[in-house]
Amino acid sequence: MHNTCTQPCEAASHPFIVRIWLEETAEEAGEAIWRGHITHVPSGERRYLTRLEDITAFIAPYLEKMGVKLGLFWRVRKWLKMIGDPRGKTNADLS
Repeated sequence: MHNTCTQPCEAASHPFIVRIWLEETAEEAGEAIWRGHITHVPSGERRYLTRLEDITAFIAPYLEKMGVKLGLFWRVRKWLKMIGDPRGKTNADLS
């Protein structure tokens, strides 16, 4: 197979490795929560996950750096993260 991707194609991409699994909690038999981690391959930055939404939260800043305009939800989420959530959640809860 011939790879036609050149240097500009590589600069416009961000590879990630995502590993997820369901974990049943001891106190809530029958209830499962998502666990896992996502790694940005070029930088090696890794974030551990407890919700599937954490995947998109991790990837969003990379998309913004590439010039992708994210929707209203992501702009509000970013703003709340900067000022702290008035509902009492910490900045770490919002990422």
